Amino acid sequence: MAPFEALKMARERSLDLVEISPNAVPPVCKIQDYGKFLYEKDKSDRAARKKQKIITIKEVKFSVTVDEHDYQTKKNQAVRFLGEGDKVKASLRFKGRQMAHRDLGYKIINRLIVDIGDAGQVEFMPRMEGTTLHAILAPSKKEAAPAKKPAPVAPVPSESAPVQA
Repeated sequence: MAPFEALKMARERSLDLVEISPNAVPPVCKIQDYGKFLYEKDKSDRAARKKQKIITIKEVKFSVTVDEHDYQTKKNQAVRFLGEGDKVKASLRFKGRQMAHRDLGYKIINRLIVDIGDAGQVEFMPRMEGTTLHAILAPSKKEAAPAKKPAPVAPVPSESAPVQA
């Protein structure tokens, strides 16, 4: 329909001609009240924002001289953060003469990456920024739910077997 005809029909009904899809060929328009259109659009935008998951970055700090129990505790924290859908920044700060032994820091961060395994995936490989070694881990994509097994069917009593009442 020609735009002027649609506009004429809208004015006869005391409504507005609202452009719904301007990029379509030809553009799609609708005859309705413009205030109602804005209200519905705002309502759908608010519903979309409500369902959005905001991803935050949680930090787990290590030291070159981290003990085994402390390492396990911080690894478990990182796995828990990843399970909750947050990203994890593993950082290791070198102090003083520890900078001469950067390989020890890389070993700790790489061990963490290996130990986390399927709970997360590496977003940024370990890299040095000043005296700090950083790596960022993101939660792994949720795998498709395994197919449900059909429930076992109870055997139907045969006619020859006696049925107790």
